[in-house]
Amino acid sequence: MTLEKDSYHTISQPTDEVLYKEKNSKFFGYAFPIQTEEEVKDILDNIKKRHYNARHWCYAFQIGTEQPYYRANDDGEPSNTAGMPIYGQIQSFDVTNILIIVVRYFGGIKLGVGGLITAYKATAQMTMENANIIEKTIDKQFKIRFEYKDMNNVMRVIKERNLKIIQQKMEMNCEIELSIRKSEYPQALEAFIPFYEIRVIKSDRKNSSQ
Repeated sequence: MTLEKDSYHTISQPTDEVLYKEKNSKFFGYAFPIQTEEEVKDILDNIKKRHYNARHWCYAFQIGTEQPYYRANDDGEPSNTAGMPIYGQIQSFDVTNILIIVVRYFGGIKLGVGGLITAYKATAQMTMENANIIEKTIDKQFKIRFEYKDMNNVMRVIKERNLKIIQQKMEMNCEIELSIRKSEYPQALEAFIPFYEIRVIKSDRKNSSQ
C-alpha cells in the first residue's frame, strides 16, 4: 500500500541573483516562491524592467502538489533550449510552487542548441543551489459545531491531536474551523466520535503550512 504524500518542497523566499557566463553571453538566474499563475506576469514584468537591455527572458514554473501545473517558455530561443532545461531543474530539485527566470544578454557569439541547453540548465541549477528549500505539509480542514457546555471536551481533543485553530465562533452554539496534516486527518475526525453532541463537518479544502 502506497502512503499518500502529504508534504512537498518549495523555496522560502526569492533567491539572490546568480550569474553564468558562456562565450560572452551572460545569463542571470532568479527563483521566486509563487502560489498562482497570476503572480508570474508581475514578477516577469519587474525582471524585464530591471534587465530592459537583455535579449531573452526565459522561464519555467510549477504550481500545485497532487496534480502539478507547469509552463516553460523559451522567449524566442530555439524550441526547448531554454524553458524545458529550466523546468528540468525544478524537477531535479523536486520543488513546486516556484518560478525560475533566466535572463540572457547575447554576447555576439552563437552558442548553438547544445550550448543553449547547457547554459540555461546550468543557470537554473546555480539558482536552485542558491535557494533556501523548505518542506511544507499538506493540511486538510474541517469544522466542528457544539454547545458551549462541551468546550472542555473539544479543547482537550484539539490539544491531544495538535489541531490548528483556523477560526472560531464562541457563543452558546460554538463553531471552530480546524486544520490538520493530511495523513492525520482520519484519526482527527475519529477523536470526536465519542462525543455525540459534537458535530463534525468535513471539508475538501486543503492548505499548506511550513
